[in-house]
Amino acid sequence: MSDRYDAIIVGAGHNGMICGALLAKAGKQVLILEAAMQVGGAAVTREFAAGYSVSACAHLLYQLQPQVLKDLNLNLDYAADDIAAIALSTTGDHLRIRGNHTEGLSEDDAVELRSFHARMTRYANLLNKYLNKAPPRLGVRNRRDLTTLAQLGFDVRKLGRKDMREFLRLIGMNIFDELEERFDNPLLKGALAVDAVMGTHLGPRSPTTILTYLYRLAGNQGRVAQMAGGMSTLSESLAKVARDNGATIRTNMAVKRVVVENGRATGVETEKGEVFSSRVVVSNADPKSTIMDLVNPRHVETGFTRRVHNIRMRGNAAKLHLALDGLPTIKGLDKKSFADRMIIAPDINYVERAFNPAKYGATSPHPVMEVTFPSLRDATLAPTGKHVLSAIVQYAPYNLKEGWDDAARDAFKQTAIDTITTYAPDLPERINDSELLTPADIESEFRITGGHWHHGELTLDQFMFVRPVAGAAQYEMPLEGLFLCGAGSHPGGGLNGAAGRNAAIAILRREKAA
Repeated sequence: MSDRYDAIIVGAGHNGMICGALLAKAGKQVLILEAAMQVGGAAVTREFAAGYSVSACAHLLYQLQPQVLKDLNLNLDYAADDIAAIALSTTGDHLRIRGNHTEGLSEDDAVELRSFHARMTRYANLLNKYLNKAPPRLGVRNRRDLTTLAQLGFDVRKLGRKDMREFLRLIGMNIFDELEERFDNPLLKGALAVDAVMGTHLGPRSPTTILTYLYRLAGNQGRVAQMAGGMSTLSESLAKVARDNGATIRTNMAVKRVVVENGRATGVETEKGEVFSSRVVVSNADPKSTIMDLVNPRHVETGFTRRVHNIRMRGNAAKLHLALDGLPTIKGLDKKSFADRMIIAPDINYVERAFNPAKYGATSPHPVMEVTFPSLRDATLAPTGKHVLSAIVQYAPYNLKEGWDDAARDAFKQTAIDTITTYAPDLPERINDSELLTPADIESEFRITGGHWHHGELTLDQFMFVRPVAGAAQYEMPLEGLFLCGAGSHPGGGLNGAAGRNAAIAILRREKAA
């Protein structure tokens, strides 16, 4: 095996493997190095209790770009590819939401929801077009950048005068005001607000939560899927495509540093002391760990280092896993409904109140939750007759005031269990084992600074032209030969794969122009 490559990818998360697969498909000799024992980054399935397995961090597939599947000729194995959301009610009068259709709404809210969904889908489709290409640089006279910028303006105008004004009005707004103006049903408003704030350090009243709602919708028309076998199925499929195209993947190979010679990245050194040389180094790690740890700030300009240091990326979501000896009972739900995605957010003010303590370094006493029972669709995840509960729990700030010790973790785990028990009274007696991953645990296990899924907040000042920071939005870093391909680069996090695909295209285009 040669120790010199055309490209070395640091990290075998989904974006890293997509980037590596596309570079290898173009005939490049590619090495992908992963610190963990398995590929996938935060998209992995692992056992958390004897006989019980779970998608450890990301547990549902929202945003995978169809263009990625097409480019890689990839067919995925879904346990379900269009999961509904159920907004839970303590009275049993739940709402079931799938796209623009909801059971249990008044006629006025049902009509308004169809209008709202159609409008938001139009805006999300516009956004989606620009998720799948490098954003144009501002203030330059490069023909490609000017053409892309002009096309963006033209596409916004194509919405029509009314929709264009509405889009420009909404893009920086908070989701709270929009939902309060349009709907009466509190469960509907709570559930829609959750989709705008999930995984962020934002509440419904925070500016730009319309943007985060559109970003989530832009991935794949808002459809929610569950992978058969958990998220490792997606990751292993991507690894196979990368290998089939000629890439080499090595696990248990943590990268210690990017080797810099004469002002350019020339390879990497692993923690085991192995050195690999390459023409290009592509980091799937977050921007902060890439620049501050792998590269060393002395190799880049001070102003750029300062901007990277100031990226807001403190996670605010925990992950709860429960090993159950059977399904709990929820008033008003039959067994089939447990296969859907359940939302605990009784109203939009509940979501905002849940966020308030996080502003001051405290956890929510009444958290917002997305609860799933993945073993109902996929029996391989639990012993026969038993089940797994997997839930996202907000808000759990990374910078908890008293620190994330065992006592704090256990206390918040109990808070999460108590919250679900409000709807499922027999849940505690069903629990055989449990696990809670705080943002600090997510940082440690998945090597994500701050435990933030998106490698940085998705807000207007950290989006598109300025993601991860101004001057680095087109994947190429100020250090020659170094590129980013992870969630910290455009367009952002979620399992959409666009960042990996866009980075590969940028690298190939750069080499062609050289």
